[in-house]
Amino acid sequence: MNSKLQIISGKFHGKKLNLPSDARPTQNRAREGLFNMLASGILEADANYFIWDVFAGSGAIGIEFLSRYPNVSVLFSDVSEDSIKTVRKNLAELGVGKAATTEHKNALDLIQKYGSKADFVFLDPPYDKADLGKQFLEKFIQKAKKDVFVLWEQENSNFIAPSEKWNVIKDKTYGRARFLLMQLKNE
Repeated sequence: MNSKLQIISGKFHGKKLNLPSDARPTQNRAREGLFNMLASGILEADANYFIWDVFAGSGAIGIEFLSRYPNVSVLFSDVSEDSIKTVRKNLAELGVGKAATTEHKNALDLIQKYGSKADFVFLDPPYDKADLGKQFLEKFIQKAKKDVFVLWEQENSNFIAPSEKWNVIKDKTYGRARFLLMQLKNE
């Protein structure tokens, strides 16, 4: 394994992750900043959360959740067979059991099944397919819990604003990546 991608904190701290061939993983520095933000009053350390890592890639974000939050369960979904195989390999090497589920399907097709369960969604579509994020959010909003958090990663130079139905709580940029932490607006 030639990856510099590793788990930042928690029980898997320092563990290196395998990468799929077409990976563009969220960088270690960005993940550290994002998780520090979440730990500062957004997510409770011991709560039971259902996390959905939508375009999972290597699974780094979902695995970071599993490493830091003892009571979470994580769904890893990706349309790429290489990505899902990589996620499964990373989970197996870390000994993650029932707390993780993988789905090799289009995320839009999984909203009906998982949309109402998610407490936190990490949305990181490929940068060259930025419109997938907006499509996901438009369909997801029909099933989403009122208090769900969504963290949407986009390429800063190709920014797409969320619809007016979303309240942007935080807007952070790390290098070429821009992250929007959002919740549904109360209507």
